[in-house]
Amino acid sequence: MDSMVEILLDRANNELMAAESLKKLSEGQDYKREFQLPGSITFYSSIISHSYYAIFYSAKAILLTKSIRTYPPEVHRKTYEAFKQAFVDTGVLDVALLEIYNKLVVKADMLLEIFSDEKWKRGHYTYTTMPQANMGPASDSLTNSRLFVSNIEKAIRGA
Repeated sequence: MDSMVEILLDRANNELMAAESLKKLSEGQDYKREFQLPGSITFYSSIISHSYYAIFYSAKAILLTKSIRTYPPEVHRKTYEAFKQAFVDTGVLDVALLEIYNKLVVKADMLLEIFSDEKWKRGHYTYTTMPQANMGPASDSLTNSRLFVSNIEKAIRGA
């Protein structure tokens, strides 16, 4: 496998681990005491952001397997559109996921919807709401991110 694909997958997993760690930190009083944080502090906005970036980097990784690279400006939009065109519109990702799951198929459209939703939430919840109000969206983002990244990794690795 291309080393840059591995780097992007590592980065995606690093973002996912950061989101998971921040969720534990936001919800665990023991962790807050250990890090000397006020009991009311949460990191839900950051969880949403890290979850989005896990999706973003895994999308960039699978694009790279087809020699598709995206660059600034508008790298997020370009990555989303390239992912949609290369893997969803063509049905390529559905076939890979079908092979991976045999009976249990995760539709590529669902993965694309997750990517789109998380992209919107990253902007909305990071910049326009109080972090404490983002507990529900943060949990959803983390769940979506785990699903997206794990399925992209399986598709890349041909598991």
